[in-house]
Amino acid sequence: MKLFGSLSGELMPHSFTSIGIIGAGAWGTALALAVRRTGSEVTLWALEPEVAAEITEKRKNTVFLPGIDIPPEIRTTSELSDLTACKMLILATPAQHLRAMCQNLARLLKQPVPLVIASKGIEKASYRLMSEVVAEELPGFPIYILSGPSFAKEVAQNLPAALTLASEHDVETVAQALSSPCFRLYTTDDIIGAQIGGAVKNVLAIACGIISGRHLGENARAGLITRGLAEIVRLAKALGARTETLMGLSGIGDVVLTCSSLQSRNMSLGFELGQGKNLQAILAERKSVAEGLSSAAATLGLARRHGVDMPVVSAVDMVLRDMATIDESIKALLSRPLKKETL
Repeated sequence: MKLFGSLSGELMPHSFTSIGIIGAGAWGTALALAVRRTGSEVTLWALEPEVAAEITEKRKNTVFLPGIDIPPEIRTTSELSDLTACKMLILATPAQHLRAMCQNLARLLKQPVPLVIASKGIEKASYRLMSEVVAEELPGFPIYILSGPSFAKEVAQNLPAALTLASEHDVETVAQALSSPCFRLYTTDDIIGAQIGGAVKNVLAIACGIISGRHLGENARAGLITRGLAEIVRLAKALGARTETLMGLSGIGDVVLTCSSLQSRNMSLGFELGQGKNLQAILAERKSVAEGLSSAAATLGLARRHGVDMPVVSAVDMVLRDMATIDESIKALLSRPLKKETL
């Protein structure tokens, strides 16, 4: 079986004639490019009018995705009402702003359309998964989860990527609509498993960045990834997900990518922390969101609610909230009692 089809990049016909992408950050912009390759009409919504104007006038998004040309066929707007005629919407806003966005959409959308959630995280205020947030604010809309190993720049460059699309609805039809030769979507009905991997891997990536920034070695990073994945599986199973989902693209696939490269916003943030840089100083130099910052506390709160032990996530949360130093957190992890290796 071929993982990727022809690399020619030809447009793929399908029934979704117009698709809107909400969020013109790096990931939203990359998704606009990927969706355009399927042949759909694409409208990209940007929160910042200046970002929308730059894409419209210069066909560039220098703030969030520099170095990428954006074809004129992609329409860009900062007016949310311009998306009301779209046959499908992809939600690519930061996770902690998704609820407010859905509340705005609820005032505009008159008929349910497929909603593809491309935001990865857990709502900090409520410990809700993104699918739960959307379902609460837009009841009756079919929900899909897009997750998996996918650096935005590589997707924008049309380099091969394979992701998971999860839904309890007609997931195959939507997967076909969004797939192209270099953007392959594999399907599942396990929407919980697809979300947990995508949310918690950002927290693990911060931890792996700290390990690399502290020069603790590749052995330590591999061990942390493995034990971190065990924590993800424990939480996912407690929420009703299937272990096999976490062994796939939205689980181990996303974890390996995000925890292995400084292209990852979360790993690079952890790297700077590991080198001794102050968190506020790091954030002051960044315009993009590292979702792991909010997901650490949210994941830990959700885990405690379900009685799940997550020592790696807890250690990251302690560091981010300045409740423990990096050295103290590392010592605490290394001092845990030895036990049988299990998921």
